[in-house]
Amino acid sequence: MLLVVLATVPTVWERSVAGPYLRDPASVPAVPVALVFGARVVGNRPTAFLVSRLDAAVSLYARHKVEVILVSGNDNGRGYDEPDVMRRYLVAHGVPARQVVVDHAGFDTWDTCVRARTVFGVDRAILVTQAFHVARAVALCRANGVTGYGVGIGSASVGMESTVYGYFREYFAASKAMWDVLVTAH
Repeated sequence: MLLVVLATVPTVWERSVAGPYLRDPASVPAVPVALVFGARVVGNRPTAFLVSRLDAAVSLYARHKVEVILVSGNDNGRGYDEPDVMRRYLVAHGVPARQVVVDHAGFDTWDTCVRARTVFGVDRAILVTQAFHVARAVALCRANGVTGYGVGIGSASVGMESTVYGYFREYFAASKAMWDVLVTAH
């Protein structure tokens, strides 16, 4: 019983930190930057998960909720480049190229949040990702000095299997997130 309770601590932590800062696209406050977290791409095309994030960012930009979109993801230097695919998608969907900033070293949520603050100088942002990931993104960005408001995108339209996997994965990712905050940050 004690192990079950201890295993839930990271999830409870991230949800309690993030809860007050989770919004829908209509009620999120206007801030300078939308931070879009990377996800898998296939060749030069974003997957459905990533398209839903990018479409949300396009909508936030069109509604004047943000001035700039920072895309952050994995660029392994061997032909796999999430941020470039993201940038091209945003530009093709009406966001001026000069309003898209690319982070090629956002290898995970922690890296993205650290780099948003330390490399790109972001102190306020709307964090755009799937609903199952948004609490962790908000908690980690806030731990790194980014006042983040999370906009969680529903993922049911991209398949129940992917959504279930996403929620399952987050249970374990919460432990890494708490570790990053408690150990890596110090």
